[in-house]
Amino acid sequence: MTAALPDLVRIPPGEFWMGENMDDKFANDTERPRHLVRFESGFFLGRTPVTVGEYRCFQPDHAPGEPHDWPVVNINWLEAKAFCRWLSSKTGRSFRLPSESEWEYAARAASENPYPWGNTIWPDNANYLYTEQGVKIGAGHRTPVNMFPPNAFGAFDLHGNVCEWTEDLWHPDYQGAPSDGSTWQTGGRSAQRVLRGGAWDYLPRLLRSSWRDALPETTKRDNVGFRVAADLWT
Repeated sequence: MTAALPDLVRIPPGEFWMGENMDDKFANDTERPRHLVRFESGFFLGRTPVTVGEYRCFQPDHAPGEPHDWPVVNINWLEAKAFCRWLSSKTGRSFRLPSESEWEYAARAASENPYPWGNTIWPDNANYLYTEQGVKIGAGHRTPVNMFPPNAFGAFDLHGNVCEWTEDLWHPDYQGAPSDGSTWQTGGRSAQRVLRGGAWDYLPRLLRSSWRDALPETTKRDNVGFRVAADLWT
């Protein structure tokens, strides 16, 4: 990756309803109010989360012994931003983290269901650990990217495997949220950044398209990674 672009998917322009799905018993106030977001132009998004192998191009000594095709973890938000700056300098393109609304728009892939494939989730859809009844059904660890089917936009692993950092500051609800797909950087909790997607050790409810959480931007965890985004170029 030192000279080549990462594998990207082009997300088309459009609009979607961001936030809770109607009649979703797992929705909560952090996903409200449901609101319309419009994208006047599309954008690029990493087809997968950044992998261990890709991250080692930036930090060669990261996670020795881990498989190169697993999504990278134990990366805080500041390090994810540093990777984007490094990638931009190496490729001549401007990379960044996705906004929270870009992330959800890409994850839903034109679906209005809790998951892009429908209302329920199964172990062949994504990497997660337990059923809602607490029965262990998952692998119990990260799995290679591209192991599960892509969504309708051609993106992989937006649900499960690892949670993903986004650019936005954390707000406890969507009151006053941008409606144009931009990053929400005003107000909110200083140095708390939004996480999306759910992870390999989560319950299904935490893999829903509308699920959101946050961590301090200096936090590192074994289930948190990231993927890159970029504005379109010709």
